[in-house]
Amino acid sequence: MNKRATIGDVAKLAGVSTATVSRVIHTPDLVTDSTRKAVYSAISQTNYTLNLAARNLRQQRSNAIVVLVPDIGNTFFSEILAGIERVASSAGQTILIGHTAHDHMREEKYLNNLLNSQADGALLLNGHLPASVATKIGETPGRRLPIVSVSEALADQIVPHVGIDNDRAAALVTQYLLDHGHRRIVHLRGPVSNILTCQRAKGFARTMKAAGLQVSPDMFLDGDFTIESGIAAASVLIAAGSMPDAVLCANDEMAIGLMSRLAEHGIHVPQDVSVVGFDDIAFSRTAQPALTTIHQPRAEIGERATRILLELIAGDNDASNMITTLPVELVERASVALNRGFTAT
Repeated sequence: MNKRATIGDVAKLAGVSTATVSRVIHTPDLVTDSTRKAVYSAISQTNYTLNLAARNLRQQRSNAIVVLVPDIGNTFFSEILAGIERVASSAGQTILIGHTAHDHMREEKYLNNLLNSQADGALLLNGHLPASVATKIGETPGRRLPIVSVSEALADQIVPHVGIDNDRAAALVTQYLLDHGHRRIVHLRGPVSNILTCQRAKGFARTMKAAGLQVSPDMFLDGDFTIESGIAAASVLIAAGSMPDAVLCANDEMAIGLMSRLAEHGIHVPQDVSVVGFDDIAFSRTAQPALTTIHQPRAEIGERATRILLELIAGDNDASNMITTLPVELVERASVALNRGFTAT
């Protein structure tokens, strides 16, 4: 009774191999439900606990994952981080969050933890991999640096990526506005150098052209994904003296800022102008009016990326260019109305 339970004890009681027990502990989604239940039951009966210190010393691991976030205050990242934490925690991994503030020097500093073996792997939510780290990818024979990009793809996608098809998602919401009779549509985009901005603007422009509409520079307003830039964009529209039929915003925060400033000037959404967002953050449901938007499965994105990273760390996955694309959903709320004089067919 005083003997410390081993992984072998758990395997024997569950009727599986020790490798299967390890897989259930570290990557449970790769194991069948019946096997997981059997192993979890055996763990409970034996009071088995993972000796993390011994395992890490033996495997020369730090038991930590670096997560680079460009803006820790942006609510978009909260559900992704929650998904990352759930999977990492179940695998006994500690999360080290690096707030990069879009500073490449800070990115390099945080990723040096990986290069110096102070972290087992990294998840990049910042869309950038420093050159000093990129040159190390695949440098060691038989082993790759465990790195996965999340949500925001890299310009040169040399590591696995988990996210959505931003081009198609923007096309989906653009077509939704067109189907509501809107033709004079303005796109409030993010920073012009950002890959998400480029992908979503591409989907918008392609869908407008497919509808036989010309796309010109005056159909675009520049923002930076913040509420403040949405407020500024609304001021530009108000100063122009003429409202478009609709505004497609590249994220929800800008859409919320835009609607707030329009309301201050007596311009009603959706009666005077329809507005759509992108991401479906929690505040989009409580905005006035509630915001029609594209829902990203952000928690699932975080979970899936972390599982892939854990496989890379364990040496079970060498899919260096694997792209995982998750589906999106158009969420209809109250910020879009039929254009005046338009009859839906």
